[in-house]
Amino acid sequence: MDGIRRAFADLSVGQVHYAACGDATAPAVLLLHQSPRSWREYRRVMPLLAGRWRVIAMDTAGFGDSEDGGRPASVENYASVALELLARLGLPRTHVVGHHTGGVVAVEMAARQPGAVASLVLSSTPFVDAPMRKARAERPPIDEVQIEESGAHLLQLWRARQGFYPPGRADLLQAFVRDALAVANAEDGHRAVAAYRMEDRIGLVRQPVCILRANADPFAAPHAAELARHLPQARLVEIDGGMVPLPDQMPQQFAAAVDRFLQSL
Repeated sequence: MDGIRRAFADLSVGQVHYAACGDATAPAVLLLHQSPRSWREYRRVMPLLAGRWRVIAMDTAGFGDSEDGGRPASVENYASVALELLARLGLPRTHVVGHHTGGVVAVEMAARQPGAVASLVLSSTPFVDAPMRKARAERPPIDEVQIEESGAHLLQLWRARQGFYPPGRADLLQAFVRDALAVANAEDGHRAVAAYRMEDRIGLVRQPVCILRANADPFAAPHAAELARHLPQARLVEIDGGMVPLPDQMPQQFAAAVDRFLQSL
């Protein structure tokens, strides 16, 4: 048994789903997933951290089994709901780990309510500024597909992501497609990130930071150096062979990097 328990919290947006494991008296670590995934992205990571930490993985508002209350998809709204969950769980100060979109949300949480965030682990997190917003606006949607009676959209989702996933890991692609189909619009998280003005917020981050760079992730790996320039207190940790689904793909390496950083604080 891995000890993971799942629950809902009644928050301002409605019911927000989260999973937790570990000693309830231990320091808390909140795990935030990429878009359009869910807490399941950390399913293999959570038990590896639970020996030393109280581990909580939430479904971001509007993803997985969490409601969004009809609020627009935005990094600011995602962060607000995550902070609300921590308050509801009685966690005054929490370490926050975010992967891809989750890392952007973590930055906003730390900037908005610094007293609630003890440290940040930013995994494969993009640096969002005007050039990035422009480039994103000029690219076609990443995960948006039109439903086809034939089911062809399922293959389209699979193939669009396949080159960014390790060969021989169909299980990881299946997990992605499952989560993508569960949300109203799989692009909402990507659009929220592309609209975020990180350059105006990142200077407010004073907490200890670890930047995890998955060097085989073509979307995020190039952003690590830019993040480090804006976060001079950050430590940069390279994970060789890490791709887009890093927590799912390499849970032992991911958990070990997070654990080493948190223990060093």
